Amino acid sequence: MAALLTGPASAQLKKGYVSLFDGKTLNGWKRLAGTADYKVVDGAIQGTTIMGSGNTFLVTEKEYGDFVLELDAKLESEVSNSGVQTRSHFDPAGYGGKGKVYGRQYEIDPTPRGWTGGIYDESRRDWIYPLDLNPKARALFKVGEFNHIKIECIGNEMKTWINGVAAAYVVDTVDAKGFIGLQVHGILAESQANKKVWFKNIQIKTTNLKPEPFDKGVYVMNFNANSLSAYEQKNGWQLLFDGKTGAGWKSARGGDKFPEKGWTISNGIISVSPSNGGESTNGGDIITVKQYKAFDLSFDFKLTEGANSGVKYFVTLNEKTQGSAIGLEYQVLDDERHPDAKMGREGNRTLASLYDLIKATKLPRFVHPPNQWNTGRIIVYPNNHVEHYLNGVKVLEYVRGSKEFRELVAISKYKIWENFGEAAEGHILLQDHGNAVSFKSIKIKTLAP
Repeated sequence: MAALLTGPASAQLKKGYVSLFDGKTLNGWKRLAGTADYKVVDGAIQGTTIMGSGNTFLVTEKEYGDFVLELDAKLESEVSNSGVQTRSHFDPAGYGGKGKVYGRQYEIDPTPRGWTGGIYDESRRDWIYPLDLNPKARALFKVGEFNHIKIECIGNEMKTWINGVAAAYVVDTVDAKGFIGLQVHGILAESQANKKVWFKNIQIKTTNLKPEPFDKGVYVMNFNANSLSAYEQKNGWQLLFDGKTGAGWKSARGGDKFPEKGWTISNGIISVSPSNGGESTNGGDIITVKQYKAFDLSFDFKLTEGANSGVKYFVTLNEKTQGSAIGLEYQVLDDERHPDAKMGREGNRTLASLYDLIKATKLPRFVHPPNQWNTGRIIVYPNNHVEHYLNGVKVLEYVRGSKEFRELVAISKYKIWENFGEAAEGHILLQDHGNAVSFKSIKIKTLAP
């Protein structure tokens, strides 16, 4: 049961909140999974890393659904991180009987990467909101000082703040309730042993909840397929695929209709049908009816094994081609099995690359394998600066029309097309490359100059 602060300390308690920690005991908490030590020191919960232990969690005995949680946290070192579990769960049989805590975690990251406030799905989906998605919130955590953490979980939305700055925003489809936990991270090196993390002023509000306004323009990782939250709509996002029909799309071969064959729409997913790997030999590419200049485009895609496809932008159809239409391409590819990954130059035909021009720099943990969904993102700013993202991490950037860009075009397969990639506006394209590939949650926000 939550303990109410009494006496002079009660002045620290915000209106409508109750305390989860009385500053003296660990009543109402229990340790799970690892063997790291937790104890009360000077009115704070102190956790200490221990060599050979996996992740250790001090969790509430009570489960929480909707809440706003605030607390202060401090790390003494950059060599280990920590986190706060929300709506989380415990599998005692996990990890060979050692026990597994899993669920969404508010990341506490003191490293130069600076992803404190990002959202990590502990022992389940890995990173779901890296702070590459919100650079303004990066590197705000101060090592050796107490930092203020705020987490809001209302309905299927989770929002985070670090030291008063809006950090991450997720709309999820799992975990209506669960426990709250404080993490001491597992370690493998002696240099990380006996490092301490402190938590204090842990307060929670569970009644009369009202969502706090979030900073304008923060990207939302929305796992509710083919939908937009009220916040996204307010910030200018629009769906390019309604989950039911081909409205807004047409064949790149001409006319104003969606292809009658080669593409299927079912269960909220738009898929290109396989046809022996031929480029645009079946249903052909599809393009948006509208054309776009500067934009933020997000899309989920799922590859089958060995598949090849792509999302192209600034497609004008001015070039007359026998195969796929011409445009800048975010490569969608099974790098492990499709031979195109080993062609081109220095890996510039691999997944999330600017096809045949710039290689995407990826870490394996941020690449979901075939038959699992990935989230791609392309941002074209009004100044022609372009960025590609894969599962929340920026993997490349360039400037359309720059000297460096034109030099890359000159040594690529696109050198035969005058002013390739420099159109003022163009269509968005989903490619038919003869392999089964699926898309959903395709959304776009136009960016004003």
